[in-house]
Amino acid sequence: MSMSRTWWRGAAIYQVYLRSFADGNGDGCGDLAGLRSRLGYLKDLGIDAVWLNPWYPSPMADGGYDVADYRDIEPVFGTLAEAEAFIAEAHEHGIKVIIDVVPNHSSTASAWFQEALADPRARDRFWFRDEPNGWSSIFGGPAWTQVPDGQWYLHLFAPEQPDLNWDNPEVHQEFEDVLRFWFDRGVDGFRVDSAALLFKSEDAYEDLDGVHDVYRRWREIADEYGGVRAGDQDGGQGEEPGGGQGGERVLIGEVWLPDQERFARYLRPDELHTAFNFDFLACPWDPAELRRVIDLTLATHLPIGAPPTWVLSNHDVTRPVTRYGRADTGFQHGGRLHGSPSDLELGRRRARAAALLAMALPGGVYVYQGEELGLPEVEDLPDEARQDPMFARSGGANPGRDGCRVPLPWSGEEPPFGFGGPGPSAPPWLPQPEGWRKLTAQAQLADLDSMLNLYRSALRLRRELLGDGTLTWLPSEAGVLAFRRESGLVCVSNLGPAAVPLPPGELLLASGPVEGGALPPDTTAWLTGAGPGVSGR
Repeated sequence: MSMSRTWWRGAAIYQVYLRSFADGNGDGCGDLAGLRSRLGYLKDLGIDAVWLNPWYPSPMADGGYDVADYRDIEPVFGTLAEAEAFIAEAHEHGIKVIIDVVPNHSSTASAWFQEALADPRARDRFWFRDEPNGWSSIFGGPAWTQVPDGQWYLHLFAPEQPDLNWDNPEVHQEFEDVLRFWFDRGVDGFRVDSAALLFKSEDAYEDLDGVHDVYRRWREIADEYGGVRAGDQDGGQGEEPGGGQGGERVLIGEVWLPDQERFARYLRPDELHTAFNFDFLACPWDPAELRRVIDLTLATHLPIGAPPTWVLSNHDVTRPVTRYGRADTGFQHGGRLHGSPSDLELGRRRARAAALLAMALPGGVYVYQGEELGLPEVEDLPDEARQDPMFARSGGANPGRDGCRVPLPWSGEEPPFGFGGPGPSAPPWLPQPEGWRKLTAQAQLADLDSMLNLYRSALRLRRELLGDGTLTWLPSEAGVLAFRRESGLVCVSNLGPAAVPLPPGELLLASGPVEGGALPPDTTAWLTGAGPGVSGR
């Protein structure tokens, strides 16, 4: 399968949390062997690319975001040779591969940090000080830890994640080399973790101007590997370094910034290609708020020529089925709503509607593993099973993010639900609920009305009719969002309390039953050939 050079502008990207996706050797942890065995599933789902959370050697103090070596694979996951085989096999299936790069911090187990501990003269790659300032860690507690000789080092996250000093040219060179290392192996792009945090001043550590020079340089490197070069503006598919499929190598930012003007600076034509849309992810199930966020997103991206992205969940946030079933359907970090009542039937109905809404919007869309199965958040994990440092560092006040990281159920009637393959296997690294037997991929494939089959149908239609572009809002009743895309597809989402008549046109897909031409509450429909608006009058 070939794709245009700008494949990323409208791509459907599936997030793989490798530790919880599929276990190929039966040890209870997901790995590359398991992922490779499920590439057919991903192809049939209809996604264009996969994004993998960090797969590098790591002590796993923060799920792999404490990277000990950026040029190898965590042995629990497999080997570098297996990673190279996976990249090649994904490409054979027509699937691009995006991996995480973690430039803000390293690991206390890294060679650089061990050298710094042994020799104070080697500490300029990190933030060592004789006296700490008052900064707090994003994970709770102080952001400084003292070493045996009395100095302190900065860690905006866990103590096992020392922040790198981007004022040091060695750090720049290291990451430029890391990008090339993986581009040479065929990787199609990077998701840049904590992209706004790299530079620090005496009083700030977010969104300092120096970060943009880093991403301009990274963009130059990405463009060497398949970008549109001078004299090559026809969008053709040339042979590229690293055996890529054709198309640009992409840089995707994790940028949490409330200021849209500052956010947009990361997406200038010579910097990152796209960034995650956290405003949409955190938006409550409310028509006015969703319309506001969609309009704001489009207004931010269109002037700079960058495509928006739409995402409902990831490895850090409460799963939509649980979130949308609560009285408060928004999302905030810190576990404030953890354990509050959730009507999962209502949440599932809204999650289905939200999925079709998100997929119909112009730009790229992300699907976090298990979202397509309608998995709820697992909120009753035993404390001894929790591994997220947020839980430990908050003294249990913040339950952490393990509830959305529980290993996937593939088949069978009881845990581990095929997670470890067909033979005997160890219990998964986080326990799965017994009630997931109805949510396995195997059970859902046999149910035409399942969440999995909804996603498969939607992603197939999306590839044909949607993706990059713009939208035109249509007149509609209060509580209803309706818009038309360039292909003629009309998306109608009813967030109101009563059913509304659908416009005339052929119904292509709906998130729930549609009878008598009326769209029920908490339901989204896709139509083609539809009329000018949606109104009960």
